[in-house]
Amino acid sequence: MEVGPIFRALLRNKTGAILIAIQIAFTMTVVLNAWVMIREQNAEVSRPSGLIEADTFHLGSYGYSPEMQTPDMIRAVIENDLREVNALPGVIAAAQMNTIPLSGSNWGTGVTTMHDPDNEYSMGVSYYLGDENTLTALGVELIAGEDFTAEDVVWQEPFGNTWPPVVIVTKALGARLFRDVEPEDLLGRTFKVSGDNVVTIKGVLDTLQSPASGNWNVEMTMVSPQRRLTSSVRYMVRTEPGERDRMMPIVEELLRTGGEGGESLARGRLVRNLYSMEETRRESYNLDIGLNNLLSFVMIVLLLITALGTLGLASFSVTRRTKQIGIRRALGASEHDIRRYFLLENLMISGFGVVLGSLMTVGFNVWLVDLMNFPKIDWWGIPLGIVCLLLLGQVSVWGPANRACQISPASATRTV
Repeated sequence: MEVGPIFRALLRNKTGAILIAIQIAFTMTVVLNAWVMIREQNAEVSRPSGLIEADTFHLGSYGYSPEMQTPDMIRAVIENDLREVNALPGVIAAAQMNTIPLSGSNWGTGVTTMHDPDNEYSMGVSYYLGDENTLTALGVELIAGEDFTAEDVVWQEPFGNTWPPVVIVTKALGARLFRDVEPEDLLGRTFKVSGDNVVTIKGVLDTLQSPASGNWNVEMTMVSPQRRLTSSVRYMVRTEPGERDRMMPIVEELLRTGGEGGESLARGRLVRNLYSMEETRRESYNLDIGLNNLLSFVMIVLLLITALGTLGLASFSVTRRTKQIGIRRALGASEHDIRRYFLLENLMISGFGVVLGSLMTVGFNVWLVDLMNFPKIDWWGIPLGIVCLLLLGQVSVWGPANRACQISPASATRTV
């Protein structure tokens, strides 16, 4: 068996082998923990918002003239805009909203349960203001209860703190407030919002992500039937499938001209910030996507450097042992014997590296979990990393090992 002679040969020339083993261990530590982070962030980036994003877009109307600051004019403009846009062929629904999902402009408040005065539960939630068309405009799924009616919708002053008597919540928020109650059983339950405002759950949504995409309670959201009397308005528009890109400039131009309402409702305001929900998602997760790309680049570079280091050590070993290999060939060693020697030598070096790397990977991951709530590495991550790095080493050394097989017995008689 060649293990003993190979091990003794490595001990005599251990500097290069130790450096490659340490490089393998370092690569394994960084790559596996970076891979865990990339998987975690990819799960966040791709998590569903609840919307039909492919068919929705949003845009803003900003009144800057004194005339556009009066409550009567604001109300007239909003009602005209919604009437005109909802009447367009190709538009399913349009609604005014205080903020947009995934936009980063979060609106939050505190809510408190009332079902058990001795054990009240309080938490912060994100909320949307909308009307009877909001759920349809978003494309979210109502899994229990009813949508808002026009009679539910009230007009809210910009700094008002009163709430209509009904709200629609996500099932995640309902389960958190009322301890894992089924969606159907949430209907009719009450809780307090922003102090002593008591509201009743009228409907339950499957999913509706908050504007703050990086928030830990991203699905703790609710919708209240309110239109805001403000000159700065955001409209959410949902179109028929495949019609979004065609309808975006049409809706924008309609708001610029005022439609049937005429120029008097368009003068003194700007219409801008036209974005599809897909663009909003990319912008929201831009930093996460950039970090993932950076981590992927670092992983590739480290693996490449490790492969090149292994290749370089094997090539140097073949060159340094040319005379020794020639003698072995003269004594009857086959090409397979020579190739196996170098592959086994690399396997021993890589094996030491992955064992050390496994310990470093687990230790570093535990430290990150304690320090910043980093995701834990899966139990199968270490074995997968071991197999991949051992294969990488074998592939890297295959070329020099084949070159060693071509050394002739006559080379033993030459001076090296």
